[in-house]
Amino acid sequence: MRIGPKYKIARRLGAHIFEKTSGKKYALRQEESGRMEKRGPKSDFGIQMLEKQKVRFTYLLSERQFSKYIREVLEKKSAKPEEKVFESLESRLDNAVLRGGLAHTRFLARQLVSHGHITVNGGKVMVPSYKVKKDDVISVREGSKDKHMFIALDEKNKDQTIPAWLKLDLGKKLVTVVGSPAFDPLLIPFNLTTVLEYYRR
Repeated sequence: MRIGPKYKIARRLGAHIFEKTSGKKYALRQEESGRMEKRGPKSDFGIQMLEKQKVRFTYLLSERQFSKYIREVLEKKSAKPEEKVFESLESRLDNAVLRGGLAHTRFLARQLVSHGHITVNGGKVMVPSYKVKKDDVISVREGSKDKHMFIALDEKNKDQTIPAWLKLDLGKKLVTVVGSPAFDPLLIPFNLTTVLEYYRR
């Protein structure tokens, strides 16, 4: 997925969208420049569109990729569609690599997968959208463990909280899927109910 200027997108959608705009450096830069996003009243459609874009850019998905996740959930008529969408997005291999602490940015996590540095249950998987499930073991390929992006993972993970559905073994550079992603609307930076309303129009 092609991404435009991250700072510009973050001003429109929220600082949390990208890792590089979530820290103090970005906040200070915005404060010093005096460039605060001013938003007027939005229509229901405008709000739905904004929330959809937040999710897409958070997971680095094209419109086609994201709408596919949504359509699959809506077609199944699940009683809790928000939870199903969230689980599908969080269960992507590139997301699990990020959440599990094997990469410090989503861009890097996707690159590691697509370049063949990551294995699942001992087999190389090069598809970022691959869906991981309970008991899967995600690890750094043996021939890649000495590469610079995997050095000092403990230092890079000192401020990262690993979600309960994943278990990280830093010494072996592997992550075990021990459960399913837990959906809590209060802990995610977008509103999936509003997003589903957009696709139900």
